[in-house]
Amino acid sequence: MGSSSGQGSNYDLSFKILLIGDSGVGKSSLLVSFISSSVEGVDFKIKLLTVAGKRVKLTIWDTAGQERFRTLTSSYYRNAQGIILVYDVTRRETFTNLSDVWAKEVELYSTNQDCIKMLVGNKVDRDSERAVSTEEGVALAKELGCLFLECSAKTRANVEQCFEELALKIMDIPSLLEEGSTGIKRNILKQKQEQQAPPLSGCCS
Repeated sequence: MGSSSGQGSNYDLSFKILLIGDSGVGKSSLLVSFISSSVEGVDFKIKLLTVAGKRVKLTIWDTAGQERFRTLTSSYYRNAQGIILVYDVTRRETFTNLSDVWAKEVELYSTNQDCIKMLVGNKVDRDSERAVSTEEGVALAKELGCLFLECSAKTRANVEQCFEELALKIMDIPSLLEEGSTGIKRNILKQKQEQQAPPLSGCCS
C-alpha cells in the first residue's frame, strides 16, 4: 500500500460534521484548536482520529461568517451525520439564539432524521464572566435531544472530546454508520442486512 501520506482512503469511516451558532462564539477557534493547522478561506477541514479502534475521517464544515447573512441553505445541511451547536457561555444571547434560531433551522434543513446533535458551550475558561449556567445548557440539550459538553477552545479543555463523543455516537446509529462507511464496507453491510431482513416495502420505511 506504499506510503500513508494522504488524506486518501486511509480511514474506515467518514462523517460530515457541521458547526453552527452565532458569529463570535468561537466555532472557528474550536476547529483550529482541534485541528492545529488552519487554511484561511476553506470552509471545511478534515480531521482523522481513531475512535473505538476505527480510523474516522471527519469533514467539519464551518459557516465561516456566513451565519451573519443568514445564507446557510439546505446544501450546507445535506447529509450531515453530526451537527455541533455552539454558544458562548459568557454571552447569553448566543445561547437563546440556539433555541430560537439555529435549532429551528436544523429542524428545517437537516436531511438526516438520525443526525446526532451536540450542544457545546464554549469559553468556559472565562468562568467569572459566565452568563449561562451548566444546568441551563444541560436542560436545553435535553429539550433539543442533543448531547452536551462545555469546553474551551483557548485551553483546549474538552475540545477533542466533543468530536470523539460525537463520532462515537454516530457510530452507534446503523443508518449513519452505513452512510459513513467506504464503498466496500457498505456492500458488506448491505449483504448482512439483506441476509437478516426481508425486503421492506414502500420507499420510506
